Amino acid sequence: MHLLTKTLRYLAFLMPLVFVMACSQDETPTTTPTPTTPTSDTTVPAVYNKIYGATSITSDGTFITIKTKGVPDHKSPYYPSGNSLYIAYTGQTFGGYNFAKNPNSIVEQSAIYKIPINPKAATTKSATPLGRIGVALNGVPFFNQYAGPNNQELTGEIASFDQFYGHPQQSGVYHYHVEPLHLTQVKSTKSGLMGFLMDGFPVYGPQEENGTTVTNSSLDVYHGHTHATVDFPAGIYHYHFTAVAPYLNGNGYYGTPGTISQ
Repeated sequence: MHLLTKTLRYLAFLMPLVFVMACSQDETPTTTPTPTTPTSDTTVPAVYNKIYGATSITSDGTFITIKTKGVPDHKSPYYPSGNSLYIAYTGQTFGGYNFAKNPNSIVEQSAIYKIPINPKAATTKSATPLGRIGVALNGVPFFNQYAGPNNQELTGEIASFDQFYGHPQQSGVYHYHVEPLHLTQVKSTKSGLMGFLMDGFPVYGPQEENGTTVTNSSLDVYHGHTHATVDFPAGIYHYHFTAVAPYLNGNGYYGTPGTISQ
């Protein structure tokens, strides 16, 4: 009897220990999760590396920032005569006009283009302004189909386009209104990528990749359309140069433009 009492007391002592040990083994340790900071992909997509005239190209995941000096990499009568790229010219230019040099000269211009990396159609379209509306592969700006200061037709200025179809305005900004021959004939092809407008959509030459010449009738009122290209095989809206007005851009940007600063 005495032995039975001692055994029962011993078992009573062990039971809480067994319970505690079982609970300790069943519990899953908890840890406080470490907060994560959202990150954006700052890798510059390969297509923008085709802009060989840029001094730098960076991405913040939302915008591509392209810095340029805005001077052409081809010869022109608009360079000062002491420049290695100066060349006299007396031939014909765009539209069969005889070249008539304007009084301006090419001046290096710092420009920073900030364009959407994933361009989208704008709900409300905006007109392209006079001045820079995009950037070519060689860092030269694109201008729209009008002449300053009051959106006149470009006709009066066309004779002043040099042999590569560009010219400088009063402050020395060299630019293209029409097909940039140095790109379509030397650096790329007539169906190749020419650059980007400020809304982030690409600009192509006056031909499709199958060699068909692009006409205004095949483009919308913004002077573009959507299909796959070598650079964008999944398809993208893009602009084309054509031989007649509006040459590059029609009734405004198809997308929402970014910003330009100096």
